[in-house]
Amino acid sequence: MPAFTYVDQPDRIATIFDQQRIIGVDTEFMREKTFYSQLCLVQLATRDDIYCVDPLAENEMSRFWQAIDTCTWVLHSARQDIEVVYQTAKFMPASIFDTQIATGLLGYAPQMGYAGLIKELFDVELAKSHTRANWATRPLLDEYLEYAAEDVEYLLPAYDELMARLDKLGRTQWAEWDSRLLLEPALYDIDPNKAIARLKGARNLRGTPRAAAKRLTAWREQEAMTRNRPRQWIIRDNVIVDIAFRLPGTMAELTRIDSMPPKLLQRAGDAIVSVVAQSAQDASDYRPPAAPDEEQKLLLKKMQSMVAECANDLGIAAEIIASKKELAAVINGGNRDSRVFGGWRKQLIGDQLINLL
Repeated sequence: MPAFTYVDQPDRIATIFDQQRIIGVDTEFMREKTFYSQLCLVQLATRDDIYCVDPLAENEMSRFWQAIDTCTWVLHSARQDIEVVYQTAKFMPASIFDTQIATGLLGYAPQMGYAGLIKELFDVELAKSHTRANWATRPLLDEYLEYAAEDVEYLLPAYDELMARLDKLGRTQWAEWDSRLLLEPALYDIDPNKAIARLKGARNLRGTPRAAAKRLTAWREQEAMTRNRPRQWIIRDNVIVDIAFRLPGTMAELTRIDSMPPKLLQRAGDAIVSVVAQSAQDASDYRPPAAPDEEQKLLLKKMQSMVAECANDLGIAAEIIASKKELAAVINGGNRDSRVFGGWRKQLIGDQLINLL
């Protein structure tokens, strides 16, 4: 097991990171009972040491966050780690390098896990014994901390090896560009007005029921954020859909909806009736996306074929360049802001796809 230092006063080690150019970073968090992920541990690796930093110790962390903000962070599958840090500390690191992105650009499986990567690069088997640990408990067991420290032990050696391989292929900037896309705040900012996109059954709603569902999901999102509870704990998807179909105008009508939990009725019945009433004023003209016509289907196949041929030439998976979903979105909505038309993809294939469009 790696040697590490447990830190419950983060600001006291800030000066260590003032001198670092690059660090390995991982986090442990919990979100089963909350809306926002609860940051429970931050693991950091320098070239010489490993630190397990406790953000729940109720000590100052502002200086610590400032210090590590200036370093390039090396992470594996960085999105969730970036999200929890962004929500907790309200900042983004200046620069990151995602080793999972790098492996995809080197021809490995696009979603290769960290343990698989370390096995591939160093023939080392990482333990998976505490993947479901309760990281919010205190004090943390030594075996938990050892497991957490191991998750960053090989990040910088992996970075060195991956960078050498990327450099040989001329793809270093590709990995850096794709990693940088994960630092876009819009990926992590929450817009309650778009919450209907995650509602199961929303595609079947039209007119006023659709408007009611949109307002109800926005209300649920705001409630979940305010109370820091999972969305389904506030009101379940099927209940929202039932309410949207029935459009209750009074508490009595709301009570007659079979799926309506009595506790929810008591706690928020008046608010729900009010939300439904407001939706009558903004009946949605939503129409489900039209099924692609024959011309669009043919165009999508041509684009997929071009991407597949390009990917085959590079020895990488086609989805690394552009997934079928991304290409379909480009055809249906004309989204010229897609990553397909930017960065390293632009000259490689993006301009050709635009010409095809």
